[in-house]
Amino acid sequence: MTQSSPAPHVVVIGGSMAGLLAAAVLAEHATVTLIDADTLPEGPAPRRGLPQARHVHVMWSGGARAIERILPGITEGWTAAGALRRSLPADLVTMTAQGWIPRRPEMQFSISCSRDLLDSVVRARVTALPGVRTLQNSRVGALLGSAARVTGVLVDTPEERGRSVPADLVVDASGRGSHAVQWLRALGVNGLRRAEVDSGLVYATRVFEAPAGAHAAGFPIVNVQSDPRVPVPGRTATIVPIENGQWQATLSGTRGGRPTGDPDAFVPFARSVRDPIVGELLEGRRPLTDVAVTRGNANRRIFFEKAVLPDGFFAVGDSVATFNPLYGQGMTVAAQGLLAVRDLLRDTGVAAPGFGRAAQRAIAPRVATAWDLATSQDILYPGATGMRPRTGAGLLNAYVGRLMTGATTRRELTDAFFRVITMSSGPAHWLRPSVVWHVLRASERGAPAGPPLTLGERALAGLARRPGPADPVGRAR
Repeated sequence: MTQSSPAPHVVVIGGSMAGLLAAAVLAEHATVTLIDADTLPEGPAPRRGLPQARHVHVMWSGGARAIERILPGITEGWTAAGALRRSLPADLVTMTAQGWIPRRPEMQFSISCSRDLLDSVVRARVTALPGVRTLQNSRVGALLGSAARVTGVLVDTPEERGRSVPADLVVDASGRGSHAVQWLRALGVNGLRRAEVDSGLVYATRVFEAPAGAHAAGFPIVNVQSDPRVPVPGRTATIVPIENGQWQATLSGTRGGRPTGDPDAFVPFARSVRDPIVGELLEGRRPLTDVAVTRGNANRRIFFEKAVLPDGFFAVGDSVATFNPLYGQGMTVAAQGLLAVRDLLRDTGVAAPGFGRAAQRAIAPRVATAWDLATSQDILYPGATGMRPRTGAGLLNAYVGRLMTGATTRRELTDAFFRVITMSSGPAHWLRPSVVWHVLRASERGAPAGPPLTLGERALAGLARRPGPADPVGRAR
């Protein structure tokens, strides 16, 4: 008889989306201890460690598909809990920098709900997995080990300070407030390079009661984006239908054009962006919350993959990079990166030499793609600080601008636009010969002149008719 060796043990720091997905991936190969500073709610409820959850969160189809591969059936779980599956661009009224996107039959989709609901469904699935346990109300204070290998963490729990938790692998998914750089430095690991692009973005969000019947009628997401090519502060306004018959409205502004927490200024700000449609839709609606404001939304990245990391450690999610929330990239980048980690695990093991470094390198391409998309736009706003665009970025931006102009009129370019924006395909898709052919012939002739809401949607929202197509998606509403 032979005695089997015990399963490897993994510590995951942080119980938000990236941490939960990391625990799910690693639980197939190890026992997992998930450590979080909060008490993790039983259902969709706010928590102290995730203040940004108060704002609109976008779960693009690229992210939903990745999470579905990690947790099969999760999309059905979200919709059963009250989330809305929205077809793109059929259920989207959006004004990009180049104009209004036509509403066509489904090309991609998004999951429309609060961040609290998104997390709660994933959390319930992951914490019920065999071999996953949680250590709540507990803070990691240091990594154990050396510059050669991490062997665990020191944790302050409600019962004990400085508790040693051994691990074959430590995953930092603690988010924007990560102390990983300091922890690694204390072990003798130096040379971790950082980058930042800060447009001075501020977010303000308020939840409103949606018009009666709006959810049942499939009322679309409505979004007015800024135009970074114009040297004025970038201001946006968005309404996302969420669970319980509510509209979650988020405003954003860069330096010189920021929203505030003044409830009386919320709707006027929404009216002041490039098109007043969001403000018009919110006029007279009953607010259900105060205005939540978040500052400090800079794009930040730590190049862990370029450092000589100790064995037994990698970072994921916002611990690696944070992006302007406007682009909806964070959760999708984390999920797609962890799929790459799962592929690695099938060829090696959690405790294999070099696994942590290999995992960090596997995550990096997804981070780099989102980083380039976000920072190439944010650096253009007045007063933006940080890393300047690489040589040739101006030519690439001009090409993408032409593609987005074509997306307002050509079905093929609308499809290409949504493939990349939803992170269902990489930006290289925009350089395929079939796409380039349409970009060279792009024109704004025939683009929607105004928000492509149907007459039925306008009537439901109590809006007077404005110029626009009578039925943008060719069906009765």
